[in-house]
Amino acid sequence: MKEENCEILENVLLSENTYRMTLRQQEENFPRPGMFFALSLPSFFLRRPFSLMDHHDSFFTFVYKVVGKGTKAMSEMRAGTSLNALLGLGNGYDLSKSGDHPLLIGGGSGIGVMVDLARFLLKEGKHPLVAVGFNRKVEIYAEEELRKMSLSYRLFTVDGSAGEKGFPTLALSSPHDYVYACGPFPLLKAIALTDPVPGQFSLERRMGCGYGCCMGCTIETKHGPRRVCKDGPVFEKEDLLW
Repeated sequence: MKEENCEILENVLLSENTYRMTLRQQEENFPRPGMFFALSLPSFFLRRPFSLMDHHDSFFTFVYKVVGKGTKAMSEMRAGTSLNALLGLGNGYDLSKSGDHPLLIGGGSGIGVMVDLARFLLKEGKHPLVAVGFNRKVEIYAEEELRKMSLSYRLFTVDGSAGEKGFPTLALSSPHDYVYACGPFPLLKAIALTDPVPGQFSLERRMGCGYGCCMGCTIETKHGPRRVCKDGPVFEKEDLLW
């Protein structure tokens, strides 16, 4: 974990209420996909945890949706603004278990996480299939990033206004060696209860400190209580209780 003041390089609207922010960092702080950071916002007490969509030695990018006063304030911030952040938090995904043909399923803000994970897997010579789900066409983001990576992906919308109609869990019918997922709890639960293939899930959870002290993000697992921020946010699919 490292604390750093990070300058906003970009803060742009991607789709309905969804923004992409890019922050400058002094060095690479995220060696594994699925790690996260906690951002301090002026006039707000608790830090906000966010996962990455892209990162390099000098910058990192993430996607957020305006859902409350904090993210509303973020959407109005301009390039050049400095924000304090705790970097390099969480455990991240274990890529050694992926097999040659892993399936990556993302929903909501978890879609950005799957984009970042796909980059890592491609560098290792794997052949991931990425399935992303939205409610409506106006919510879609990250499709350009997926196209640029020249990988197989399937796009779903609940109302059928773009891509395939339905939920990204429909991609479970495709052959796969392993499953990685990040998104809303109902999506993860549906995967866990229907797919016999092993995998890893990144959990979304409200956090107080972000590094394991306050215990506010504790969940029950088959191995007892675990902190999402410190022991996760990535957990073995088989260890989670539904």
